[in-house]
Amino acid sequence: MALVETRDLVKKFGDLTAVDHISFTVGRGEVVGFLGPNGAGKSTTMKIISGFLEPTSGSAFIAGHDSHADPILARRHLGYLPEGAPAYSDMSVAAFLEFVAGMHGLSRATANNRLAELVERVDLAGVWNQRIESLSKGFKRRVGIAQALVHDPDVLVLDEPTDGLDPNQKHEMRQLIRSIAANKAIVISTHILEEVEAICSRAIIIAKGRMLADATPQQLMERAPEQGSFAITISSAQPQVAVDLLGAQSGVARIEIVRHSNGSARLLVHAGEVKPNAQDLISLLGRSNIVVEEFYQERARLDEVFRQITHSVAGH
Repeated sequence: MALVETRDLVKKFGDLTAVDHISFTVGRGEVVGFLGPNGAGKSTTMKIISGFLEPTSGSAFIAGHDSHADPILARRHLGYLPEGAPAYSDMSVAAFLEFVAGMHGLSRATANNRLAELVERVDLAGVWNQRIESLSKGFKRRVGIAQALVHDPDVLVLDEPTDGLDPNQKHEMRQLIRSIAANKAIVISTHILEEVEAICSRAIIIAKGRMLADATPQQLMERAPEQGSFAITISSAQPQVAVDLLGAQSGVARIEIVRHSNGSARLLVHAGEVKPNAQDLISLLGRSNIVVEEFYQERARLDEVFRQITHSVAGH
């Protein structure tokens, strides 16, 4: 059984369609990045899944329970970190998390055991008795994650979990998410592409409320325009000679002269469906007395795929 499922979700605000027929499932052990530009409909979809916003049509399920027809049972299986991670700022971290545990119906003994575990896992010992309003943004985000985990839910829905954090805090937050991912279904709404590469097993891309892709990060990378391309820097005042030589080789689709100055040129060799052999290209240039200064395979970039996929819908 899928722990998260959306069926043909639609949400309209007047004439604006914020969510446009979105359907997907998330199983245990999956971390799914819900990716899109600002205003794509990510947070709206997260709120519908979590039961905080009613869809215009369609359904959302948490552990088999309809988020709207059966919200209490659905939320027993759900941990939710909303955008901004609101909390009672005048409470201490301890008092707030004890309150959340009580709201989930945990006995005092169970709550104490669970909170003792979370203090270690989320690294809150140093701020346990501090008021939430006095915490840094990074620690406020940690408290937000802790409140989502208090009742050990099967499903985590995290809206922009690393938003506003510094690089060290982002690294720690991602480590935490990875450490709990095996036994849960996790949906992370984000516009940060590196987040998807760092922690997600799947990525769903939406723009203007429409679902445009659902694939692993590796599958998405294979759609990158530069996937399989070689960057070659040569010592040559006449790079066209190298272009003509390389262009005749099997597996070479096209060649760009990216830079040409001071007797040196940088070429970008785009591969066809069958990628050419790198050593063969180097040997070919060497036999023609063309000195290769640098040769490497271009790394596919998720941001290029993202732009490629969302370009037509977003109207950029």
